[in-house]
Amino acid sequence: MKIRPEDALEYHSASPAGKVSVTPTKPCHTQRDLSLAYTPGVAVPCLEIERDPTLAYKYTAKGNLVAVISNGTAVLGLGNIGPLAGKPVMEGKGVLFKRFADIDVFDIELATLDPEEVIRTCQILEPTFGGINLEDIKAPECFYIEEELRKTMKIPVFHDDQHGTAIISGAGLLNAIEISGKDIAAIRVVFSGAGASAISCAEHYVRLGVKREHILMCDTKGVIYEGRTEGMNKYKARFAANTTARTLSDALVGADVFFGLSTAGCVTPEMILPMAPNPVIFALANPDPEITYEAALAARPDAIVATGRSDYPNQVNNVLGFPSIFRGALDVRATTINDEMKLAATRALAALAKEDVPDSVLRAYGVDRMEFGRDYIIPKPFDPRVLVWEASAVAQAAMDTGVAQTPVDIKQYREELEKRQGKAHEMMRSMIHKAQQQPKRVVFTEGEEGKILRACQILLDEKIAKPILLGNEAKIRAKAAELRLHLAAVQIVDPLHFPRLAEYTEEFYSLRQRKGITRTEAEQAILNHTTFGSVMVRLGDADALVGGLTTHYPDTIRPALQVIEVRPEMRRVAGVYVLITPKGDIYFLADATVNIEPTSEDLAEIAIMAAEKASRFNQEPRVAMLSFSNFGSTRHPLADKVRRAVDLVRQRAPGLMIDGEMQADTAVTPHIVEETYPFSTLKGGANVLVFPNLEAGNIAYKLLQRIGGAELIGPLLTGLSKPVHVLQRGSEVNDIVHVAAVAVVDAQEVGKPYRTLAATPR
Repeated sequence: MKIRPEDALEYHSASPAGKVSVTPTKPCHTQRDLSLAYTPGVAVPCLEIERDPTLAYKYTAKGNLVAVISNGTAVLGLGNIGPLAGKPVMEGKGVLFKRFADIDVFDIELATLDPEEVIRTCQILEPTFGGINLEDIKAPECFYIEEELRKTMKIPVFHDDQHGTAIISGAGLLNAIEISGKDIAAIRVVFSGAGASAISCAEHYVRLGVKREHILMCDTKGVIYEGRTEGMNKYKARFAANTTARTLSDALVGADVFFGLSTAGCVTPEMILPMAPNPVIFALANPDPEITYEAALAARPDAIVATGRSDYPNQVNNVLGFPSIFRGALDVRATTINDEMKLAATRALAALAKEDVPDSVLRAYGVDRMEFGRDYIIPKPFDPRVLVWEASAVAQAAMDTGVAQTPVDIKQYREELEKRQGKAHEMMRSMIHKAQQQPKRVVFTEGEEGKILRACQILLDEKIAKPILLGNEAKIRAKAAELRLHLAAVQIVDPLHFPRLAEYTEEFYSLRQRKGITRTEAEQAILNHTTFGSVMVRLGDADALVGGLTTHYPDTIRPALQVIEVRPEMRRVAGVYVLITPKGDIYFLADATVNIEPTSEDLAEIAIMAAEKASRFNQEPRVAMLSFSNFGSTRHPLADKVRRAVDLVRQRAPGLMIDGEMQADTAVTPHIVEETYPFSTLKGGANVLVFPNLEAGNIAYKLLQRIGGAELIGPLLTGLSKPVHVLQRGSEVNDIVHVAAVAVVDAQEVGKPYRTLAATPR
């Protein structure tokens, strides 16, 4: 994936600046709330904690709060850039903690090179945090700092640069040698690199069963051997070998495993030729490995190769480690992260790679098959099972070794971990990867807009769609150059100078000549970009249309409805919003954009189409037909209309879970249905909400977005025979990418039978 400097800077500078913020978890809207949050109410938990310090985990955020602490002396591949310059990395670490394990983070950058000051700072912060993640601190100081903190502190302290790669690559090593049929006690391992991570990996491998005397470690001076004095420290000395090998090339002769944490290109194909049969090659220098994946396999087709890159199999990515490890340690209030917990994490990852890979993971990575073998020895970073398997293994090891202060029932704990993982993040990734399997041509009506151009760059880079831009080519090229975009491969169509303009005009005129349009008016109308783009889709010159960034909704939808036919089994089109709440709950709202005063028949069609859209997003639809009445509690023609729509849906789609008429709170609150309306067929709370008219739907989605802080995707037009989707005015680049991905997936389904939702009556 190509990331331009401008993209990275804009990502970090977009308001609010940075990547993290603090969000209160309790209400503070009234005088009573304020009195509870602060004085006088706050005194009560303070006194309780004074009486029993362990109650800090009950009455404060300490138990789910980790400090990411760095002095910026060894930042990523950037080296000693200092604490302030390293802050974006530490914020990023906080994002990963939250995203993958729902752990809150304060990043703390320390302006000191003195290990003693780092140690003392961490020690006096112990009351604040449930754990400390040391980050990007150079060797050998990082070893000393972690050792001292583990001796003196009663909360988990973990230096990810040391242990993260060790834990994850260890899982890969166990599986690789199993596939190659080798005994871990017999293998010979060569390290290129002798920094914090390499030394920690070597120590972890010894704990896994590799013999210390079978390890050769190389640094910039060559092999670390007995008697060498240049560039040595006590940590390297642990791996001083009795050997005549002096160079990395010498060391690799007959080796079973190469492990690189050093510099790009330091290993040539010739150097790995004399390795043992079925060698394991872990070339983990980032972004460019010691030897490329292609070169390694070309020289040694029998090799099992892993890198740190996401574009090749077997990625060793630290996000597979630290979030889940801290999650397990925090949840049992472990006093440390010991070797047994690290080994448990490694073995959990190794075991997970042998499990059947669920469809959701296959969809996320855009493949049909993924199974344990040479190209799959480590679970994928976005596999949602990683948190459950690894955190529970770490928690169990903490309990087994006596460092857990609050033991848990592991079966119940695994269920709690599964509940922590919201569905929203998986949903759009799934749609994007579906799109990537068969990218389609998406015509953008506002091709001269900067946001559209930037979105098209992402669509091209990630192979999501094949954009077509409508507009003046010179203006588009100039704008792209100004934005430093590389859009030479994008098709640009200027309707005014289009060679087939007469054909398009005739097509539009033939559609509208009996609906009040003269030929002269048709010639003018076809120059409207939405009309022109719709004709492109109708004639098969594009597969989908996306527009509306700078226009009012009716100005985009009206031309599309004039050109593209409604699906033959439907009479109406409708708009569906995908709404994602701050908690990660997903709802599909219909119709908030098209049908002003739908009839019962219209509402039935809207419900079916909205349910189909939910299914396309891999969500099992549970449909509520909304009203101001609950199951006849108010007799009124408007409520009767909704009730009749429910009956019509049940006739057309007996397999669909649907009920109504019902009020909105009843629809989304399962216990209300269970306690007050146990006869209802709607179980588990609705995720498809069908509003009785456009007025209600439009008001609801805008309030949910602006007041409720919900994220919206859409409106997604449904009911047309070919996909047309309308952006919200002022949509951001990511919103455009998401809508385009949905349009591609919809285009992939054109011509295929639609789900009838009639499989199994409920």
